[in-house]
Parts: sequence; C-alpha cells; structure tokens
Amino acid sequence: MTHDDERLGSFLRSRREKIDAASAGVVDNTRRRVKGLRREELALLAGLSPSYYARIEQGRDRHPSREILAALARVLRLDDTERAYLWSLAMPPLAPADNDTAPAPPVRPGVLHLLERWADLPAFVVGPGRDVLAGTALAARVNPAWSTGHNLIEFTFLDPRARTIYPDWEAISLQAVAGLRATAATRRAELDGFVAHMRERSETFRALWDSHDVYERVMGEKRLHVDGVGILRLSFETFGLAGPEGHVLYVYFPQPGSTEDQALRGLA
Repeated sequence: MTHDDERLGSFLRSRREKIDAASAGVVDNTRRRVKGLRREELALLAGLSPSYYARIEQGRDRHPSREILAALARVLRLDDTERAYLWSLAMPPLAPADNDTAPAPPVRPGVLHLLERWADLPAFVVGPGRDVLAGTALAARVNPAWSTGHNLIEFTFLDPRARTIYPDWEAISLQAVAGLRATAATRRAELDGFVAHMRERSETFRALWDSHDVYERVMGEKRLHVDGVGILRLSFETFGLAGPEGHVLYVYFPQPGSTEDQALRGLA
C-alpha cells in the first residue's frame, strides 16, 4: 500500500466517523459502540457493496471512478473544499516535481510596489507552504510571524510567542492546519516534505493533521496581542494572486474610527 492509498482511506474514515447515523437515515435499534457511520452503512448509502468500499478504505482499490467518489462525497456531506481534497487523493499527480531544492518563486515587482504604497495596513504575501515572502513594515510590527522569512505554520506551532500573540490560539491552529490541507489538494508535491517536517516537530500539528479536517478561511476577523498596544481585533481578506506560483496576499484592516484604527495609525 502506498502513502497515497493510506491517506485516501484515512480521510474517508475520518469523515464517516463525523456523520450522525440517524440523520443519515440509518435505523439501528442496537446500542451503537462506534462513532458515526459503520463502513458497511456508508457503502450501502452510497450504492456500493460493503466489500468493494472496504477495498477502497483499505487501499486495495486505488482508482475509484468519478461516480463512486461523487456518491461517497454526497453521503459524507463534503463541501467543495473537501471534495477537491478527496479528488486529489484519489487522483494523485503522475510525476511529483522535485521541489526540495527549488527556491520559492519571487513576488512580482508590481505586488511589491503595492505593498510599499500600503504603509498604513498590515499586508503580506505567502507561498503555498505559508512562507512569508514579502510584507509591509506595519505587518511585521503587528505580528512578528508576518515578517519576511517567517513561516506562519512554524510560528503557530513551534514559537512560544504564538500563544501570547494569538489569544484564540486553539481556533487559529485548527484553521491553519485545515487551510494547509486544502492547499495540499492541488500542490501536494510541494508540501509533502513540509508536512512531514511539521509532523515530526509538533505533536499538536500531527494530531490536527491526522484529524483530516480541510477547509479554507479566506476572510474573517482575528484578535492579536501587540506589544505596547494590547489586544487588536482586525478583519482580514485574502487574495489569490494569478499565476503558477500559488502566492496569496493577506490584508488586515480595522473598522474606520475604531480604537484599532487609531492604534494602527500610531504604529505606522
């Protein structure tokens, strides 16, 4: 069994364990001792034979059809991001690229020029592995993790400052891993080595990664503890930059006239 087969089976298993059997239409008058759906229950709800589904989950059927994947996604109630990840596991790249020594593609000059103009906003660009490739000076003042050369995932799980800077560290750590897994759906050759590195260095990261949650938080709000200022509540938006590099622009901003607005002006 290959590592791809193991990941497909683990993902399917983790999703079926989250489905409430009664809400899925399973009638069971016995005392259940398992979480979620049993393997054979998922198979029948998806219109598959239990023995065939068992082969998929055990990695003995490596190429389930599009129709089978769609049926499993329907029963497991996967959203669009989870469906994309399922598809990436069932249809891995034919020839993973050797990216171990390849340098990160540079941020385009036009994007760097925009960052220079945005002196009053914390904004930065990250690569697929969450390396910070460029940013405004204010971003580095608000959060050291947003400084060029840092990695958002490594900072969250390996830097002791993270739990102070992020008052909502538990939620942020969940989102960080789920978002990285979503990126891995389309850029696995680039990220496999980094994921293995993080699994070795952080037990918490390993546990969250093995939970197989996958989703992207492309907008929202985050609380940060800033030295000399206190807690700032900032909104954020993310923008995928067109091109093969997989760069994403993060922009944080306060509500107009808020105390956060005044604090950022002072820091800038």
